[in-house]
Amino acid sequence: PERADPLGRRPDDKGRGRRVSLTPADLRHEAHGIAAALPPLLADAEHLAANLMIGEHGRRRPGMGEEFWQYRPAMPTDEARLIDWRRSGRSDQQFIREREWQASQTVLIWVDPAQSMGFASRGRVPKADRARTLAMAVAILLLRAGERVGLTGHEVPPRSGDIQVLRLAGSLLSATGGDYGAPEIRGMLPKSRALFVSDFMGPIDQVEDALTQAADRGVKGALLQVLDPDEEAFPYDGRTVFESMGGGLTHETLQAASLRPRYLQRLAERKARLADLARLTGWRYDCHHTGESAQAALLWLYGALERVR
Repeated sequence: PERADPLGRRPDDKGRGRRVSLTPADLRHEAHGIAAALPPLLADAEHLAANLMIGEHGRRRPGMGEEFWQYRPAMPTDEARLIDWRRSGRSDQQFIREREWQASQTVLIWVDPAQSMGFASRGRVPKADRARTLAMAVAILLLRAGERVGLTGHEVPPRSGDIQVLRLAGSLLSATGGDYGAPEIRGMLPKSRALFVSDFMGPIDQVEDALTQAADRGVKGALLQVLDPDEEAFPYDGRTVFESMGGGLTHETLQAASLRPRYLQRLAERKARLADLARLTGWRYDCHHTGESAQAALLWLYGALERVR
């Protein structure tokens, strides 16, 4: 029988590809494949978030809200009704009682769907699994705090509410990419916050372009580089064949150990470059290894997104 390629095209009589719709059986099979991975991802993310439940939080600045923020000296332009007379009665100066701003904000997330994220050394989880779990745990925390969370691009626009968790998880599990990924900035709203999670092993200029364009829109956020411990240590020796996860790149050497110093230097340079890019654009950067605690990475992510307001 005639078989479709991954884009859903079948060859016509001249060998060209023509677009066709998926059959109901194809669609059902694909849906079952995505749904099968959904419960484990949500369970891991919920468990991780539950260990770090911080509760309702404000926006670390004065504005509309119920929670006390600070007292500040009254200014000539302040209305008399705003003065806190009880606090002012304890000094010779009048004070204004400010509340903490609690309007919801928008956070957009990009998790690298590239095949390089599928790498895992013996006994470790794939980078993609850790990246998606951390992203979902952050999303759960933010949604429960009243924020609007979505994915960059246009597949899952930012919304609030529990149902958004399912939308995010479904889209993250179905996303696919090439050998290496580049941050997606389509749909990024001005003055919003963002989170990019990747191994950042692709062209660094694409990361620079994305951060520059985000900064031009007033977007600040966090970069989390996820690496396998073997990618950090390079424990290879003797004859070794290195191949990208997608099979697009291959390199064979008889003396892998001789490549270690140069590899480690280039990795250190890349991490330093990512940190510099984050600093110059008002973002924050950290590197997480899949052999480390996911809870520690989640704590850093949540704090980083709070501090880049």
